Amino acid sequence: MMVLEEKDILKQKLKEVFGYAQFRGNQETIIQNLIDGRNTFVIMPTGAGKSLCYQLPALIQEGLAIVISPLIALMKNQVDQLNAYGVNARFLNSTLSKAEITKLKKDCANDEVRLLYVAPESLTKEENIQFLQKIKISFVAIDEAHCISEWGHDFRPEYRKIKTMIGQLGNLPVIALTATATPKVQIDIQKNLQMEEADVFMSSFNRKNLYYEVRPKKETKKQLIKFLRDHKGKSGIIYCLSRKKVEEIAQLLNVNGFKAAPYHAGLDPDVREKNQDDFLNEEVDIICATIAFGMGIDKPDVRFVVHYDVPKSLEGYYQETGRSGRDGLEGICLMFYSHNDLNKLEKFNKDKTVQERENARVLLQEMEYYAESPVCRRRQLLHYFGEEYDQDNCGMCDNCVHPRERFDGTDAVKLVLQAAKQTNERFTLNHLVNVIRGVEDEYVKSYGHFDLDIYGKGGDEEADYWKSVIRQTLIYQFLEKDIENIGVLKVTKRGEEFLKKPYSIELAKDHDFTTDIEDEEVSSEKAPVNAKSYDEKLFEMLKTLRKKVAKDKDLPPYVIFQDPSLEEMATTYPTTKDELAQVNGVGMGKVNKFGKEFLELIEKYVEENDIETASEVIVKTSVNKSKAKVQIITQIDRKIDLDEIADSIKMTFEEVLTEIENICYSGTRLNLNYYIDQVVDKHKQDDIHDYFMNAETDSLDAALNDDSLADYSEEDIRLMRIKFLSEYGN
Repeated sequence: MMVLEEKDILKQKLKEVFGYAQFRGNQETIIQNLIDGRNTFVIMPTGAGKSLCYQLPALIQEGLAIVISPLIALMKNQVDQLNAYGVNARFLNSTLSKAEITKLKKDCANDEVRLLYVAPESLTKEENIQFLQKIKISFVAIDEAHCISEWGHDFRPEYRKIKTMIGQLGNLPVIALTATATPKVQIDIQKNLQMEEADVFMSSFNRKNLYYEVRPKKETKKQLIKFLRDHKGKSGIIYCLSRKKVEEIAQLLNVNGFKAAPYHAGLDPDVREKNQDDFLNEEVDIICATIAFGMGIDKPDVRFVVHYDVPKSLEGYYQETGRSGRDGLEGICLMFYSHNDLNKLEKFNKDKTVQERENARVLLQEMEYYAESPVCRRRQLLHYFGEEYDQDNCGMCDNCVHPRERFDGTDAVKLVLQAAKQTNERFTLNHLVNVIRGVEDEYVKSYGHFDLDIYGKGGDEEADYWKSVIRQTLIYQFLEKDIENIGVLKVTKRGEEFLKKPYSIELAKDHDFTTDIEDEEVSSEKAPVNAKSYDEKLFEMLKTLRKKVAKDKDLPPYVIFQDPSLEEMATTYPTTKDELAQVNGVGMGKVNKFGKEFLELIEKYVEENDIETASEVIVKTSVNKSKAKVQIITQIDRKIDLDEIADSIKMTFEEVLTEIENICYSGTRLNLNYYIDQVVDKHKQDDIHDYFMNAETDSLDAALNDDSLADYSEEDIRLMRIKFLSEYGN
């Protein structure tokens, strides 16, 4: 045991190296336990200070501390942080060259390195084991220890070999750490590491500063943009199911004025590293990442975590949301949910073994229950991890802030408990539902459960009703899960007492996500031709205003704003200059020129009609983001002939003219006088100008069919239309 003076060294090092005056929670006890050479198992939520539990002892003890970590990103992040504190920490993984590995091994042999982060795959290499056998090692830390368990949310087969690999290095103390472990996973980790005798330190899973919310996947992009505008400039992470979706959402956000970057395993490592560093250094506010690729980002001021798609498990969800508000301040956890996401995840599992498929299905089912349940989300999460939360209202989740409709569930709970008892507490939720509803499937037949008193007594209600009742009966601790037999439900002592002496219990109705339509994900059918998605009343008011403004300015109405732009305004209700500039065919030039009265009209209309002003996401067309656009604008500014521009960017003249029209219609002013004066006679220019000044529309077909322009070429008319709109509209 350490003497008192040596104990003081811990606090001294804590202050000297990490800058903290006090330990948090049970950090000091954990560190002391490891220094005393005892195997230690730590279950501590993200942001509670797990890494310090092995980083500090590594500085106190002689020898090299080995940290086994599954994520290259996490290794780099932690090594960078330790180096910034003046601690010589390094990593050994597949990103290093042979020369770098040789130098690293030499530094370790010379006792210059305090912590060595190692990927489990690197430990399987014989040359690395032989090298480490020659080094004095203080202890081994296994980070993200849930990867060991097949019941964990991120199972990695190579983690199963860790105990054997550590054994080859000698009889070393081991500290295993995880942020997410259900009681089942805890037992699995300890068995696999042969650490049944380890001292277990479990911190509360309750992150009091996090707000949990689940929304249906309906107009998801619109909802997302509205949410991000409400949190503009704040740091956040958005998780998506696929790499493609990550790229799409990152691009969408940038187009709509946010600083965002993608992050997934398919990116070039240099790009991925730059995007991570930009996020940490606040060069970008939002990182979009795949759920499957753990980011390992230790950033204290992440203000929101959005799950654009449903995660694979509650453990994954809890860990990912845990990256929000690690400094104890605001942290918002928003998940968009749909059954379609669950179906996609089910398909991902089709090539797995039967057992792995079953495990994955159970985890997905828990995710479904969490999303659809009306019970306090904090209470559900804590219950899932074996911790009970007894408050009726946490005040920090959507279910508590906006409670669902409630009903008397006394008789329903009684039926559920009787069903569990009469089937000898050996069956899963689905089987109990079938018995209660009187559904005679193969299991009910083979066990003869159609003869039970309880059979069919709840046949008037749907299966989803009974699933919800059973879930709430579990959360209120009348039922419990059997740890050894996954999915099996048993009656608790509280449940037994309730059956003997029933009392009134209120349950709540589940959320119903079955009627929600996933906009961009599912619906590919075109709307009927005559369907109007815009606000027709506002559209007519905008047209009247356009006519008035046009008359005052002595311009045709279409020059002010075209009909499609007015329709979009009547859909998105823009009330700021920035929002109006996002409308297709507008741009900031037109906003400054004509926008004031239109914004005032929309703002007044919105206020009088109590309309939410979340602007529809305007995904800019590729022309607006293309290299061609930039090159064309630059070369027009330099007064290069359009034929030469076409040659330099390998386009036809026709294609360049179309690009220029697109640029003009998106609200950018172009001065083509230098070119037009060369190719269109002055009197022709005057005639075409007069036509557009008096025309009802800027339609090219209408101009070509007008008798007054019969002698003019299509090219002349198109060039003059660009000149006219640039001068008067943009």
